[in-house]
Parts: sequence; structure tokens; C-alpha cells
Amino acid sequence: MRLAFSLAAVALCTACSTPPPIDAPETVDLGRVATTPSQAGDAYYAAAKTVMDARAEARGVEPAKNVILFVGDGMGVSTITAGRIYAGQKRGLDGESYRLAMETLPWSALSKTYAHDAQVSDSAATATAMVAGMKTNARMVGVTREAAFSNCASAQGRGSDNLFELAEAQGLATGVVTTTRLTHATPASVYAEAPNRNWEHDRDVGGSACPDIASQLIGWPAGDGLEIALGGGREKFLPVETRDPEYADQLGGRGDARDLGAEWAAKSDAHETVYDLAALRAVDIAGGARVLGLFEPSHMKYEADRGEDPAGEPSLEEMTRLAISRLQQDEDGFVLMVEGGRIDHAHHGGNAYRALEDLDAFDQAVAAALEMTSAEDTLIIVTADHSHTLTIQGYQTRNNPILGKAAFGPGALARAGDGKPYTTLSYANGPGAVCAGAEDACPARPDLSEVDTEARDFRQQALIPAGSETHAGEDVAIFARGPSAHLVSGVMEQNEIFHVMAKAAGLIE
Repeated sequence: MRLAFSLAAVALCTACSTPPPIDAPETVDLGRVATTPSQAGDAYYAAAKTVMDARAEARGVEPAKNVILFVGDGMGVSTITAGRIYAGQKRGLDGESYRLAMETLPWSALSKTYAHDAQVSDSAATATAMVAGMKTNARMVGVTREAAFSNCASAQGRGSDNLFELAEAQGLATGVVTTTRLTHATPASVYAEAPNRNWEHDRDVGGSACPDIASQLIGWPAGDGLEIALGGGREKFLPVETRDPEYADQLGGRGDARDLGAEWAAKSDAHETVYDLAALRAVDIAGGARVLGLFEPSHMKYEADRGEDPAGEPSLEEMTRLAISRLQQDEDGFVLMVEGGRIDHAHHGGNAYRALEDLDAFDQAVAAALEMTSAEDTLIIVTADHSHTLTIQGYQTRNNPILGKAAFGPGALARAGDGKPYTTLSYANGPGAVCAGAEDACPARPDLSEVDTEARDFRQQALIPAGSETHAGEDVAIFARGPSAHLVSGVMEQNEIFHVMAKAAGLIE
């Protein structure tokens, strides 16, 4: 009963305040036919539609030929702040006043990231909110909240028509780029429907009648399918009898004997499957190749560990540039998702160094997109799916190294109540907990006086012991540029992001 009341309140809140009108430019006809997606009857969808319809009526809608959604997985506000300082200091500049590329976008808002059944959500439910306009249950991707976790039968008839499917129906090109497995929760939201985000290959499904996520990518029935999909996750596409093309001691994971990489390549003369950077760079993108890139058995390497091996892995920026170059060939327009997925993984490991390095790499991809596209026809939205428990603390002096120990000046380390120094960054929980492994009592906090806290493998200290640091539940930032970016403002429900993108692209009523 409380849920029904809160949904009604969201719908009624459109009357709470009327934003000032914004002069809309001359209308451009994109030749698209707005449709009503199958999830339009969902209460979360309807509430978000009511809010965004009122905002669109007051401010106008500018048509966007193209849409790019950037998702910094786990990129909470504290991560953006720390990442800004890190990126500036890395370049020998003043970190505090440095501006990330994403921070130059003219419109911004906060996004509420809860799921239907979770106060602190995961990437499956939050990604679904952004691409399908509805909130669902944690750990489920692309299906409505009426489905039950890990119950295949319950998911039948409870799918959704997401942004990418709507785009394909209108003849637009589509693509997804990620540093995680392509079958991981966020990229899976582009093309998959599953009541369990972990059903990445057939053996994960365990005999269920539901198709696994990797096979859904290859068999995605929307339009003519994805033009480009780049990331990790080869193990989910290769049979158990097949040795990994880069690591001879590793095998594929599929038990059904299907080689999905080969199936992709067999679709047409234009389809190509590549496994390393050299092969990717050899693809004739200008000739209209349709590319599946699988650069690791599991997730791609952290940016800090990627190296410069020409046969290794592309950076997120290079993959983004290649994807945009390919998708821009479609005169009808395109929709693209780019995920910096390993920001999240480094946080789970309590390792701020790698998290901030991956955020910097993510921001370089944003900068590339801003450079390659025009604000006149391309809506770019940069946001996060959820936050993490990273904290920035102390009273340290300006320009103190963001990964260093809190200090009031050279040689003047700040001291905690136990007389020991502490770092500017820490986590509320995670593997760096000072009491981790203690059975009877919390041992004394380790002394960091002689520890290089700026080292790549250093784990920030945490309060609560946990094998993996958890997500956090506070709002995350949204940045926007381009047609209809002015619809992004205030404090928004996360599923309203879909309505901004789909309205601007002329895909929904």
C-alpha cells in the first residue's frame, strides 16, 4: 500500500512547481514514428512519463538525431570529486579546480537510484531503469518488477521495449561499449531480458528454459541487430572445448557447444569477431563492418594495468571513438551506450587508485564523444548507475595528494585519535577494514606512517569488514549536453532518464 501511495505522489508532484519556459528551436522532423512501449502500463513508467510530459510541455522538446548514454558504473559524487582532483594532479595541474570533461556539460541533475525492492540497488535494476523507463527488482535485467528473481516462468511476458529496441525499430544504428564482460549487468540491459543477471551463459542458467544473456546478444531480434559491441567476456561466448585465443591455459565456458563468436561472424560478410587490439584496428570500419569485440575471457583489464601491448586491449576512449565512427555512418541516426564498468570493480576491492584511474579513462571517452559529435544533433548524457562508500575526509591543505595521507602541510601529517596518520580517501566497508579477520576484538589500526598509500595496489582502510566493498545508496550525478538536455534538472527518478532520451529521439509519444 505504501508503494502505491508513493507512486501516486510522484505523478502528482508535477503540479508542485512549474519550471520556467525555455524557447525551443525550430522543429526538426526526424521522420520517426513515436510508439508506446510494452511496459507503458507499469506504474513507475507511467509516473515518470507524467513528470517528463509536464516538463517537456513547459520547456519544449528538441529533436536529437543521436543519443549517447555514458554510464560510469559506481561513479558516485565522491568518486567524481576524487577523480577530478586525481586527474588534475596526474597532469601536474591544480586538482581541486580541474574540470573533468563530463563537468563541462551545461545541464545537470541528481538521480535517485533505488530499485523496486532495494534501498541500495545493483547495476541490473539501475541500468534497466535508465534504458527502459521503469524500476524493477535488484539482480534482474530488462524485465518488469512482476517477475521473480531467478524464476524463468515468471519472466515470460514481462519483458520491456527498451531504448535500443525502439531505436532499431525506427532504423537507427545501435551499439554498446564496456570495459566489463559484454554480458555483465549494465551492457546486458541493452539487448537482454533475464530474471537473473548472472545467467550469462547456458551453464549459468542451469537447465532453465530461459535463454542465456550471451546468446541473447547474438540472437537479438530488434531491427537488424547491433552494429557494434565491444568489451570483455569471451568465456561466455566460447564452448568449454575451445581454448581461449590469448590464454592457452583457459577454456570457454559454454556447455552447449555453441561458438557464439563464430555465429556472429557467420551472420553476413560484414560481421566480424575480433579478440585483440591489433585485430580491432585492422577492421574496415569505414566499409560498414559490424563488429563484436571480445578482448578478455572475463572483464577487460583495469586502465592502470592495461599497458601498451599492440596486441592487447583497446582503451575505453579508442573503443568509443571507433563505435561513434561506425554508428555515424547511419544517416538515420544512432543510439550508443558506453560503460566505464571497472570503476565499480576497483571500489569493490577497496582500491581507490584503480577506481580513479578508470574514472579518468572514462572521462577521456566522454571528451572524445564531445569532440566527435555536435550539440546540435546529439544528446549526450553522462551518469552513474549507483554510488559506492568512498569517503573524502580530513582538513588537509590544498593540493595534498588525493591518494596520500591527510596533511596540513609538508611534514605535518594529520593524526587520528589513535595518534596515527590516515588517508584522505577511505571506505565505509570493504576488504581494507582494520578489523578484518579479528575473531575476539578489533586489533589496533595499522600505522600508515611508512606505507606508500599512493601505490597502485594499496587498499584504503575501511570501517566495516567485508570481502567486497558494497554499493552506496545516495543520489548520483547526471550531466547532459545536446538536444533536450534542458529536460535534465533538479532531482530526478533514475527511470526518468529514459524518458528524456526517448522523447528527444522521437521514439515514444
